[in-house]
Amino acid sequence: MRNGWVVVGALGCALGATPAQAGITGIEIASVEPFADGAEFGAAGSYERVVGTARGELDPADPANAGIVDIALAPRNARGMVEYKTDLFILRPKDPARGSGTLLFEVLNRGRKFLFNWVLDAPAQAVQAVNDPRTATDAGTGLVLRRGYTIVWSGWEADALRQQGGMAIDVPVATRGGKPIVEVVRDELVSATRGPPEAPFYLTFKTAGPDKASAQLTVRRREADPPRPVPPGAWHYATPRQIELLPKGTKPLPGSLYEFTYRATEPKVLGIGFAATRDVVAYLRSESGTANPAGGAIRHTLALGISQSGRYLRDFIQQGFNRDEGGKRVFDGMLSHIAGVGGVFLNARFAQPSRTNTQHEDHLYPENTFPFSAAGQHDPITGRTGSILRDDGFDPLLIEANTGTEYWQKGASLLTTDPVGRTDVPLPDTARAYLVSSGFHYGRAGLTSTKGPCANPRSTLNPAPAVRALLVALEEWVKDGKAPPESRVPRLSDGTLVEAAEIGFPFMVGVPVPTAPNAIARFSTYVDPRPESGPQYRPLVPRVDTDGNEVAGIRLPAVAAPRATFTGWNLYADPFPAGALCDREGSQIPFSRTRAERDAAGDPRPSLEERYQDTGAYVAAVTKSVDALVSERLLLREDGERMIAAARQEAP
Repeated sequence: MRNGWVVVGALGCALGATPAQAGITGIEIASVEPFADGAEFGAAGSYERVVGTARGELDPADPANAGIVDIALAPRNARGMVEYKTDLFILRPKDPARGSGTLLFEVLNRGRKFLFNWVLDAPAQAVQAVNDPRTATDAGTGLVLRRGYTIVWSGWEADALRQQGGMAIDVPVATRGGKPIVEVVRDELVSATRGPPEAPFYLTFKTAGPDKASAQLTVRRREADPPRPVPPGAWHYATPRQIELLPKGTKPLPGSLYEFTYRATEPKVLGIGFAATRDVVAYLRSESGTANPAGGAIRHTLALGISQSGRYLRDFIQQGFNRDEGGKRVFDGMLSHIAGVGGVFLNARFAQPSRTNTQHEDHLYPENTFPFSAAGQHDPITGRTGSILRDDGFDPLLIEANTGTEYWQKGASLLTTDPVGRTDVPLPDTARAYLVSSGFHYGRAGLTSTKGPCANPRSTLNPAPAVRALLVALEEWVKDGKAPPESRVPRLSDGTLVEAAEIGFPFMVGVPVPTAPNAIARFSTYVDPRPESGPQYRPLVPRVDTDGNEVAGIRLPAVAAPRATFTGWNLYADPFPAGALCDREGSQIPFSRTRAERDAAGDPRPSLEERYQDTGAYVAAVTKSVDALVSERLLLREDGERMIAAARQEAP
């Protein structure tokens, strides 16, 4: 059927299973529609949109599920299984025979599809994403469709918003002896740093009751400041999931850290999200015939994760979910972009997977714990030994790409150094790490250089061309055994990885520079976090050239033939806590047009007229950069040609 509900494989029958077998038990298809009005995408031809849900069951006694926190406390069906239901969205070649046999699974970021806007340069529809791809414009460069991929998304985060095309998963609530679980939790509530001002504040969990005696609200300007209690009469419960400052209409000071400690109830078994991804992909790559909504004939599987979802993939490997319940590998290759060294706060009771640790906020939530790297290491601080790879025969080939932001905010240097930052550490042959030089976390198509809460104009540098090249390199690695380029990261050995005070940033009047990266904090519990003293992890940052652009890594033409200084950092400005790293933003400081302008401004960086005699000289510099990157397989020729064409339209 093309419309309405179609149930495929209910109770596992399509898998050839007995009713007691766990895994995907049903695929329910709501609609199958032409994508982009039937437009052809190269040899792959036209595509179809497949929208539906997948139902699954987990056996709590199966060792593959033993690591899911609280699965033993989840309700069970008549067969003793724990059930879940997840949203499913597939873009597949209409003619499976014209597809490449490669499945690309993009892990959703807070329920959002980032592939098209963050990697393929499509204009965003809403919420910084293309959640409902329907047109050729939504496909951006169309790279993954032209390469014949079957593209799959499924929900993994239970509290992700389903509005505006978002996707989520339905998982059970844990109980103890049939009674609700109640525990003390902590919400950090910050206004206007990552979005619009918050009033009222939305809570992560449902409160166990309206009693204020069991709750406390505090506020401080910065993490290092002592928290000041907010009197009970200065706030109230607007709903069981919201608190509001009083008198009504009072707005929080932008950027201040409010902490609300309260008794919460109804914890969902969130770690099921890992198992759902595992089981959906295992089903799609193994099931053949019409029962498989991916079209069958899937021979290779790739995973893509961006930011939160890149951290998800790191945990997915480390926690053993890349082995399915049948003893097969789930993903052959993974590309994690802008994840730094973190994991995701998912597989825990009262977990908060949407938290992201930065210097100013969410700093004392679980994210950064040893092991950090794909290299096996000993941690002199905790005494542990480990790697994010398990070396159990089920590890994927792994590419990790980061920007300058992840070195300043997410400890990315620890991917390729020892935990205290004293020596470079080589990665195993199955892993690569890359810095997109001078890039920043939010980099994608369509940005403009505004300031927002930051002191410097925001960066517009788009790292996506490098990410596209790395995605193709990952596919070739998985399918053909053709190894990708060697890692491109700053290193201690050549002086390109340094302390913050040694980066060599040029002095410019009115341009503040950070003094330290975000620390990798160790603490006891997120409810009442007490940072531990003693030896600490030592994240380092990339050294820059005389223009202020990072020396090491993949230097895209915007950096190799620059018209501005780009950084992976920015700083907050008043009324925010000035001097702290401004979330995951970058800076963009244009060069002066003429020598006279830069002399008047006291700018040490050569002007555009001093760098490029005319447009031809600028185009030649861009072309030289493009040719070098293409030859190194760090840029696709089609993207390089677009960059050269754009350079011809710019003044020198």
